Amino acid sequence: MKKRSLGQNCAYLYIMPWIIGFFVFQLYPFIASLVYSFTEFSVLKPMKFVGVDNYVKMFTADRLFWKSLKATLLYVLMAVPGKLIFALIIALILNMKIKFINFFRTLYYLPSILGGSVAVSIIWKFLFGKEGTVNSLLAVFGIDGPDWLGDPNLALATMGLLVVWQFGSSMVLFLAGLKNIPHELYEAARVDGANKLHCFFKITLPMLSSIIFFNLIMQMITAFKEFNAPYLITNGGPLNSTYLYGMMLYDNAFKYMKMGYASAESWFLFVIIMILTAATFKSSPYWTYYEDGGAF
Repeated sequence: MKKRSLGQNCAYLYIMPWIIGFFVFQLYPFIASLVYSFTEFSVLKPMKFVGVDNYVKMFTADRLFWKSLKATLLYVLMAVPGKLIFALIIALILNMKIKFINFFRTLYYLPSILGGSVAVSIIWKFLFGKEGTVNSLLAVFGIDGPDWLGDPNLALATMGLLVVWQFGSSMVLFLAGLKNIPHELYEAARVDGANKLHCFFKITLPMLSSIIFFNLIMQMITAFKEFNAPYLITNGGPLNSTYLYGMMLYDNAFKYMKMGYASAESWFLFVIIMILTAATFKSSPYWTYYEDGGAF
């Protein structure tokens, strides 16, 4: 009994850093933000309970809130499908039997490691500036390139290209899924007269549907929380066309010191993500295939 008790104590000691981290850095901020959302709290002044005033102001009086929410939804609709489609295309290419394939796989994975850094965001700004590299290349062919980051109609899409370029993590999952598809299925389909297009839609996509489901959930959540790109590349401009929700939260919390109001905005974002995630899970049985017949 003493040995068992000592082993249990050692186990608790090993997991204690995680337990402390969970309560201090996750659970406490999670609950505290909900409490702050019903207060007027600016850190430098005493907290004042205001009920649902922050939520009422957010929905009725803050025009920038709706503009930011619209820009974020458009960003998610552009970035997430674009990233998944591009990742799948690259995975299909890297699944081919060609020379130096391992080198190319490593090369194509690099953007996912470097893409979110401050340095690469700044490079992206130089690439798509009015006098940037992209327009300089277009000028060689006599094309007057647009102001990619200065035009409100182009800025959000241009910024979204950076996220699409970070396809590495999704691509690796797709590639692993492609490796697990039995070759016998393709051989049987060819015997029945199916071409490559039929094989892709009738075999490849259904067999990858569970990975598509996982990537969709993860990339959607990540896109809603995007902050680096709008802050570093466009600073929310032009005309707030790239003023995404994450940047609005940052400004209200740390620039204007409206911690209570920012907490209310963060909880609304949490609700949106929860609803969309739940809807995706609810729809998954209709389009997601599992080899063992299981489903969420």
